[in-house]
Amino acid sequence: MCRWLAYGGEPIAMDTLLFKPCNSLIRQSLSAQRSIAPTNGDGFGLGWYGHLDQPGLYRDTMPAWNDANLRSLAEQIRSPLFFAHVRASTGPATARLNCHPFRYDKWLFMHNGQVGGWTDIRQAVEGGIDKRLYKHREGSTDSEALFYLLLGHGFAEDPAGAFARAIRQVLGLMAAEGATEPFRMTAACSDGRKIYAVRWSSDGKSPSLYWARGSVLECAEGKIRFGKGQDGVLVLSEPLDEDTEQWTEVPEGSLLVADRGRVEVMPFGV
Repeated sequence: MCRWLAYGGEPIAMDTLLFKPCNSLIRQSLSAQRSIAPTNGDGFGLGWYGHLDQPGLYRDTMPAWNDANLRSLAEQIRSPLFFAHVRASTGPATARLNCHPFRYDKWLFMHNGQVGGWTDIRQAVEGGIDKRLYKHREGSTDSEALFYLLLGHGFAEDPAGAFARAIRQVLGLMAAEGATEPFRMTAACSDGRKIYAVRWSSDGKSPSLYWARGSVLECAEGKIRFGKGQDGVLVLSEPLDEDTEQWTEVPEGSLLVADRGRVEVMPFGV
């Protein structure tokens, strides 16, 4: 399983969240606290929004803890909304094109989990992707395929419905192939303004997911310090420090929508 975080709010330097906290995402790439796979060394990726409509993207197959370029970029790039992901492969090859986040037009997407029986249903899933979107598929992961299914199911107009329709489609293909492994996911998608995140699984054992709200002022002595403002939102696989009052767990079977500091968490089912 992977670890990821999404931030939206006032522009901050990315290293504030990626490197400085005591349980930073880079630390989680070495030793995650709330994952069945403590090491996430099969590549990493950053996606961020700046002055262009299309987000920037930097991905590599090196372990996140071992890339000096990543540290330098994270220190220099300030963004009002960014995604970061460290990967633990569930099967597909370790390759740059398989590293998250994935980008299409103004959209970013990242995922943690697995589609049960992926090797058996991959051809059928890919056959269900709109051909206008399929030509943009670059890698071989279930995660990227799920992204293009979401877009094809009208994510831009109906995010919750698109998630539900895409999951039902995959579950139907899993059932047809007799797949017994579960479908588990936490996933995030953004258009540069809103962050949508889902925590769902077919067996009630979704990967962990949390959120926090407030103006991120700094990281001091390994702890994130939030201001009184409510303009910032963090959605992430696990807390960045041990201050339990700052972090709220997203319940199993939920959709979270964050829009400029406003957070709504609602039940989600398929």
